[in-house]
Amino acid sequence: MDGKCLKYIRQNRKTIGFSVVILVFLIALSIAILPAKQFKNPTTILSNNTVYVAGDGSGDFNCHGSNDQTEINEALECVSENPQYTTVYLKGPNTYVISDSLFIRSNTILKGDLTAVIKLEDKAEWPEFKPLITQTNNTEVHDVTIEGFEINGNHDNNADKRNGEGYYNMIYFVWSKNIKVHDMYLHDGNGDGLRVEGSSNIQYYNNRIYKLGHDGLFAINSDNIEAWNNRITCRTDSGLRARESNHVKFHDNIIDSFYNWSAGGPGIQIEKSTGTVNDVDIYNNTIHNTYGPGIWLVGYGKAYPREEAQNVRIHNNIFYNTGTNPSIDWVGGIVTSGFYDTLIENNVFDGVYHAAIAYMFPKVTSGVNETANDISPNEKGYTTIVRNNIIINTRKRTKDPNGTGYGVINYYPESSSLVLENNCLYNNTGGNYMNASSKTDIYADPLFIDQINHDYHLKSTSSCIGSGYSYLNSTTENSSNGKIVNIGKYS
Repeated sequence: MDGKCLKYIRQNRKTIGFSVVILVFLIALSIAILPAKQFKNPTTILSNNTVYVAGDGSGDFNCHGSNDQTEINEALECVSENPQYTTVYLKGPNTYVISDSLFIRSNTILKGDLTAVIKLEDKAEWPEFKPLITQTNNTEVHDVTIEGFEINGNHDNNADKRNGEGYYNMIYFVWSKNIKVHDMYLHDGNGDGLRVEGSSNIQYYNNRIYKLGHDGLFAINSDNIEAWNNRITCRTDSGLRARESNHVKFHDNIIDSFYNWSAGGPGIQIEKSTGTVNDVDIYNNTIHNTYGPGIWLVGYGKAYPREEAQNVRIHNNIFYNTGTNPSIDWVGGIVTSGFYDTLIENNVFDGVYHAAIAYMFPKVTSGVNETANDISPNEKGYTTIVRNNIIINTRKRTKDPNGTGYGVINYYPESSSLVLENNCLYNNTGGNYMNASSKTDIYADPLFIDQINHDYHLKSTSSCIGSGYSYLNSTTENSSNGKIVNIGKYS
């Protein structure tokens, strides 16, 4: 394949060489005449380390609008077998229709123009867990980057397959490491955007994810997972999800869901059953209008040692209008159970349904949680520290609204405790606490700069300024304001 591949590329480039020379001259002339800012997406120039795929005849491999995985896979194999190449580049504008998976190997970059689209064919009839992009025969891969183009899952023309049951996951790796997926547009799918299992060092950033059939990112039994600067609208499940995974950072994402019976669960979901989950950091996210809770932190199954489920930190996030689902009772800002020493601090909760923070175990009966009732909430010692948060305008949930609408609810006071320190609670429909109390919280309008438009910075007259919990000898406090600690996101 390697000799044939190189010969084919040389022939193609010789054929289009004259055209490229003319094109380079015209681009140079245009740049000299016109302002540079007009050239946001200049035409791709052939690179010595890149193999090009196109739909207009200008590529090293050229597709024809059906079964386009054939040429793309040939290009990927070419890069794999010839070390002078590192990248397969999908040229746009073009839609590459695939009827089989794309197979990527180690040390490979698959990228493309913003106008290059990988699209699943109509009525694909693929089996469960056959993804659009994956590795060859589940062989471990490493140092793979996927960037820059669009994947259209063609959901409506494959609607015979139910969402969330493993059909048509867009990108799927197992037992792999050093995977980057960024600056992608992933939309209208039946399954996950990126699914990884038994993998490590996963980076997922600057992506736009819209109406997938399962999770935007689903990491299972994996380590060192980071997702940031993604814009996610959920259809069926979570925006970001980690199960039995550790060393997880989810930050600076915007997550919501559209209002529909199939509109999904939590914005972010963290699960622990048999693995170790004791290093999770969730911060600087804006989570709003989710169908389920903003964040669902859940330990389930048989009893486990404390050190296997502890020290999750959720801080400096904004939650508003989360928990719109009228058919479940486990809605809210943060719903948690089964974790020790969880720290929830410096968040803003505005207008969420049920409770800003609820310690409860949802009684759900599908998917991974079919064995959910095996958890023993009566195990002693579950502690959640709730500190420096602003909790306002909490609303009653739609399903079984009686006894809801509190700022904070603890449904298992006999086995768990909520430690409340220096929070601000105001105008919560049901009241401030159920099975919880505080000696240091304040109860006043926090006076936001522009609450209607969700600007939760504090006015200079706010009683939340300087009223936060103070760590003695801490180096983490904001030194720019003289060690003053505020309540809310902006300390």
